[in-house]
Amino acid sequence: MNDQARNNPSRRRALKVAATGVGTCAAAAWLRYARAQSRRIVIRDDGGVYNRAYNAVFYKPFTEKTGIECLGAQANAEPIAQIRSMVETKNYTWDMAKISQPAILLLTQGGKVYLDKHQLENDPAVRSIPAHFMSPYGVGANVYSTVLAYRTDAFKGRKAPNSWADFWNLKDFPGRRALRKHPFDTLEEASMAAGVPAASLYPLDIDRALAHLDKIKPGIDVWWNSGAQVEQMLKSGEVDMLATWVSRPQSAIADGAPVAIVWNQNLWGLDSWAILAGTPQAQACREFIKFSSDPKRMAALTGYLPAGVTQPEAFRYIRADVARNCPSHADNIGNGVQINARYWLDNQAAVTERFNAWILQ
Repeated sequence: MNDQARNNPSRRRALKVAATGVGTCAAAAWLRYARAQSRRIVIRDDGGVYNRAYNAVFYKPFTEKTGIECLGAQANAEPIAQIRSMVETKNYTWDMAKISQPAILLLTQGGKVYLDKHQLENDPAVRSIPAHFMSPYGVGANVYSTVLAYRTDAFKGRKAPNSWADFWNLKDFPGRRALRKHPFDTLEEASMAAGVPAASLYPLDIDRALAHLDKIKPGIDVWWNSGAQVEQMLKSGEVDMLATWVSRPQSAIADGAPVAIVWNQNLWGLDSWAILAGTPQAQACREFIKFSSDPKRMAALTGYLPAGVTQPEAFRYIRADVARNCPSHADNIGNGVQINARYWLDNQAAVTERFNAWILQ
């Protein structure tokens, strides 16, 4: 036995099993275990505050516990093309990714499947995650929301908006407004403002939504394209109210801006941990998913941002004032509607074309 094997118990054990011929399966299992001790997994995340939070709460502690190096990598918001390229070439820059439900559908529909099934539905660490936060190819990692946000100083001494109908009401709620220059969320907001009940939102009535957007189009001062733009407008007071991803007003509030969030009629979606098909580190990825699904660890994320934790038990460990601002809080979920990923998968191209034509009118 060489010095490397002598000083490495897992390697020594694996070689002994292989040499004595005690079960081919047992030998293979121990060899896999030995290789795992020097594994590294790379995970696509959203960067920014998410990367900082995940590094502190998930990545470093996971490495300390398992010896498996864990690194986060920022990428495009929907890195579908990148994942397809990695799987097709078997050149894995990442081993797993935090991606949305529409992305998971796009990567698993049709003849080629680009994600591995996680097979963790019955694992003790994962099975308490509610079914609506799960899919065969994704384990719910974070709930995100689109909300109405407004500057409190702009509504001092008068009624503030509390619904999309209020946002559309230029007469009773005057002020500078901004909407996202994209059909996602914007058409849902227009539909609810027009009186469509949340339960009947999908399939979207595009004619009705665009007709209602016609009514507010002259009153929209900014059509925004990025979250950074939203946050700057809220901080500077360039607009009085807007539709936005909730993380942006939360960040503005944390920096001292006089901003309030309306959870009524929020639109919520889900990001999940997903394993790239064929990665040699698939089992290590499963171990990470189980590790990160621990309720106490999820709760610790709220030390960095009001995270949309997917384990209900996590709220036992989150301060009540913080929990109230988490997208997955029962009150916020109850007052919102889930974005229909299947609808947008099937209709994205046609609806986007109509919306873009409308914008140019």
